[in-house]
Amino acid sequence: MTTGMNEIMIDLQGGAKAPLYQKIYEHLKKEITSGAIPKGTRIPSTRLLAKQLMVSRSTVEMAYEQLLAEGYIKSEACRGFFVCDITELYQLEGKQNTSEVLNAGFHPEAVWMEGDAKRDFFCRVDFSPDTIDTEHFPYSVWRKLNKDVWLDDREELLLSGEGQGDEKLRTVIAQYLYQARGVNCHASQIILGAGNEYLEILLTQLLGTKKKILMEDPTYLQAYHTFCNLGFQVETISGSEKGMEIETVREKEPDIIYVMPSHQFPLGIVMPQKARLELLNWANEKKERYLIEDDHDSEFRYRGKPIPSLQSFDRNGKVIYLGTFSKSIAPSLRVSYMVLPTELLKRYHEKCGFYSTTVPKMQQEVLRKFIEEGHFGRHLNRMRAIYKAKHDFITAELKKYRWVKQVSGDNAGLHVLVEVSTSLTEKELCEQSRKAGIKINGISEYYIHKQENMKNPIVLLGYGKLTDNEIKEGLKLLNEVIENAG
Repeated sequence: MTTGMNEIMIDLQGGAKAPLYQKIYEHLKKEITSGAIPKGTRIPSTRLLAKQLMVSRSTVEMAYEQLLAEGYIKSEACRGFFVCDITELYQLEGKQNTSEVLNAGFHPEAVWMEGDAKRDFFCRVDFSPDTIDTEHFPYSVWRKLNKDVWLDDREELLLSGEGQGDEKLRTVIAQYLYQARGVNCHASQIILGAGNEYLEILLTQLLGTKKKILMEDPTYLQAYHTFCNLGFQVETISGSEKGMEIETVREKEPDIIYVMPSHQFPLGIVMPQKARLELLNWANEKKERYLIEDDHDSEFRYRGKPIPSLQSFDRNGKVIYLGTFSKSIAPSLRVSYMVLPTELLKRYHEKCGFYSTTVPKMQQEVLRKFIEEGHFGRHLNRMRAIYKAKHDFITAELKKYRWVKQVSGDNAGLHVLVEVSTSLTEKELCEQSRKAGIKINGISEYYIHKQENMKNPIVLLGYGKLTDNEIKEGLKLLNEVIENAG
């Protein structure tokens, strides 16, 4: 049986100088952990406590949000807030010094995130390179399209559909790829799948596992691990602004080369035309040689003309083209596509033609309408402008700090690479930043063969989901970490 409290006395005037919400949070936490407020007790509503303490309701809400996040209280619909059984929390207290985090400054947008393998950490600014802006997603349009799709009560929406994906959707994707990326293909060459990993698994069955794949290092590690798990022998070549050196390629003697020529991840390099043509000539020399083109972040380029795809120069069916809507629409959509050369398409029908599609029919139909009715084009143009503004803002802000030695990989994608002048190692910089509530990734995290004794740390600063204020705050906190290190 639960009891209720109608009033809580908290001294907000005395004690250490701290934000009001922190004093409320600390007082309630202390009362709960000491047993003064036992489990099951209903505590005052945010409105009532705000009135009693003569503070704003949002101040109390922030304190309650923190208590909710840490498991000290729970919210029950139409009933209020209740004290939880915190027996298990006592065992976890030593893992996270919450008061230190709060003293560093808590704001309601901050979230708990996974840190390293040892502990979680309280993230105030997330510079992850794989995040996107969700605020400007056309929710109302997507909602309307979902409703419209069901209006006709079509039986086909309940069926699995074609193994390659819906032909109408593949047709509009083929049109988009030709207009935006110069990709020459027919709808029949496109295979849809729930993520690039699924499509790479299909490739295993078309190419065979007794193949050697050459990848740049650093690289997109999910692709690397997928190829390794599938049994391919993976060789590496150092990433360079010149692209893959053809002499080194010949020394490695691969059967397949995996490239991201329009915007290499994580380096952000654009492969020169000379290097592209050399790779195509290399692939043409033998029948079973192929290039896998992962067109990573190709939609977002902020200076100059769009870089044509490698596939657009292929005249002999040597390029396997991979793309996704994860960055241009949303990661949760889980729709990727692969354009197969004619020879491999025949092989696909022979070996994999019986597979059912991994993308739900309903999702395909909504996506088709989204593209066909022009919503995708408008959304893409809008997001280009938004991301360009964020890109320009973060690059301008970085110029204000003395520790910024070099910024690279800019003018495209959703992150920049920053070489940092500091006494800290890259690992130490990332760890100290996490303690300050900033999530940053070091370039070493993306190397297949780990780099030792790098002269200066190089970090990836993603800006996809951040506001200007969050970017400014994050860089200010990062500056404090670097200056405190001396």
